Amino acid sequence: MADGSDIKLVVSDVDGTLVDPDRRLTPATIDAVARLRARGISFALTSGRPPRGMEMFVEPLGLTEPLGAFNGGAIVTPGLAELRTLCVPDDLVSAVIDTMRGHGLFAWVYSGSDWYVTDASGPHVERESSTVRFDPVVVDSLTAVGPVTKIVGASDDHEAVRRAESDARELYGHSVSAARSQPYYLDVTHPDANKGAMVTYLADHLGIPLGAVATLGDSPNDVLMFAHSGMGIAMGNAHPDVQRSARFVTRSNAEDGFAHAVERFVLRSP
Repeated sequence: MADGSDIKLVVSDVDGTLVDPDRRLTPATIDAVARLRARGISFALTSGRPPRGMEMFVEPLGLTEPLGAFNGGAIVTPGLAELRTLCVPDDLVSAVIDTMRGHGLFAWVYSGSDWYVTDASGPHVERESSTVRFDPVVVDSLTAVGPVTKIVGASDDHEAVRRAESDARELYGHSVSAARSQPYYLDVTHPDANKGAMVTYLADHLGIPLGAVATLGDSPNDVLMFAHSGMGIAMGNAHPDVQRSARFVTRSNAEDGFAHAVERFVLRSP
């Protein structure tokens, strides 16, 4: 496993990790990314967000590396030019949506640069709109939209979201990637659209060994990042299961946990 002196690339999740609970970049976070660059360490983001929902971080963080949107389902340049897009198999879109709805989840889909819902007042639609900073397109049927890059099931019944995740994995096996990006969100993407694969893509793109990569995250869909990197760091606000999958645990995102992790574990400041 790598120590701080070996790290050449840091890859971070966004919500619950890079940003505070109000989804803002703090001055400490911006400074921490600048300190990484001053040390010659590359920095990249991967998130369940769509590309347009990550654009807001490019300028304040001076991002130059590819962005991994949709958990790696859409890889774009900082200018949002497409590098690679992976879609959910067409023949599974309807079945996955039915599985989510069978557990009482409200489903929506992303296709290309657009977001589609059947009800603009559905659960967590307002939250998602505030996060990604654009509004959904309301349609009568989600199955008429395609090709689909990500299917999301939303519910405040966190146990229902967990059961839907388990069922999706059992029913569709390796044909999709199904993981909770938040306790209230289940993300279903192409099987190779996961954050572990995104870390591998970035390391290969930059010519950096996976052992020289540090990753930061807070949710179950971040665990594969830890497994594909030399140093996995879980947030203090992460579920205990996520924390057990990481090498280190930092402070919460309400306590500048990202900046603390960069200083304490990557830059090895006293």
